[in-house]
Amino acid sequence: MTAPLKGITVLDLSSMLPGPFCSMILGDFGADVLKIERPLIEGSEEERPWKPVKNVIFMTDRNKRSITLNLKSQKGMEIFLKLAKDADVILEGFRPGVMERLGISYEVIKEINPKIIFCSISSYGQDGPYRDRVGHDINCLGVSGVLEVTGKANDSPTIPGILVGDIGAGGMVATIAILLAIIWREKTGKGQYIDVSMLDGLISFMLPVFANFLLEGDKSPRGECLPTGGFAAYNIFKTFDEKYVTMGNSEPQHWRNFCRKIGREDFIEYQYAKEDKNREILSFISEMFTKRTRDEWIKETEGEDICISPLNAVDEVFSDPQVVHRGLLQEVHDSMNRDKIRVLRVPMKMSETPGEIKTPAPKIGQHTEEVLIGLGYTKEDIIGFRRNRIV
Repeated sequence: MTAPLKGITVLDLSSMLPGPFCSMILGDFGADVLKIERPLIEGSEEERPWKPVKNVIFMTDRNKRSITLNLKSQKGMEIFLKLAKDADVILEGFRPGVMERLGISYEVIKEINPKIIFCSISSYGQDGPYRDRVGHDINCLGVSGVLEVTGKANDSPTIPGILVGDIGAGGMVATIAILLAIIWREKTGKGQYIDVSMLDGLISFMLPVFANFLLEGDKSPRGECLPTGGFAAYNIFKTFDEKYVTMGNSEPQHWRNFCRKIGREDFIEYQYAKEDKNREILSFISEMFTKRTRDEWIKETEGEDICISPLNAVDEVFSDPQVVHRGLLQEVHDSMNRDKIRVLRVPMKMSETPGEIKTPAPKIGQHTEEVLIGLGYTKEDIIGFRRNRIV
């Protein structure tokens, strides 16, 4: 079986979550992903010292090779340009303008490799008044309006429990864009530049909210629109055992089935009622759910064609029968600790070209010598590069 991206070489200069998540997907499907990392500081024992994301980096660096390279040195630049000459994709997540200052912008690279696909991921994009602003997931969530619609009515905005800007609007959007560029290059022979803005991606994720605003002027405040629990049909309810169930009966037939199940057919016509009637229905259903445990409610409604599910705690997710059945965990060897650990599997199933985790995250610079020898440098050259802090 040939992996769909076998033969595609990716030079990954990114370090924060959006870029590594993107290159993880590419590597899972066969791309040769080469991480370009800064040489270790002499005497440093930390591989990648930013502790809050150490485990995240380990997860996203599977199926990759790592070399160290000082891009601020003349020789380091020479080595990078040699790599870029035969690469298919360059992925970077620096602030806008950094690649130009280093002398390895898209304009420079395409002169030596016209087929290069060069993808930049940033918070706000490569142009515009916010171009030079620093920012992370939460900042883009704020500007895009996501935080304004997230949370309960008459309460403060709620920060989502996942980094939807980094992973979705950054990493996933970049992955799609790169794959589209690869298809276009297959047809035309031309590379291209990709500008991925997390802000742009998040605004596209706001489609249901903005569709109602742009077409009908509806700007329902936080907690009063469908996606944020403004109605009983689509909400979260606490159960007797202090746990929760989620209910997503946004379609009329599911709401109708639920109302009949609880003996309140009089609620059917008020699925999207507002104000007093909505509060009445919410109050009744909230009180009703406190009479039984979460698991009792799930069992009681099983097979009823009602959109109801348990709200799992983090430590319950991987014992959920559906998650167990889908096999979403895989054991891999930890090259750093020599132990086997569990990691998340490839997030999509494909019948002919399934993704695969072949190797764990590399140690920083683990493949430096291998890559440099492949470029024609000798072991003596490499010793000199290490002495001069080039690699």
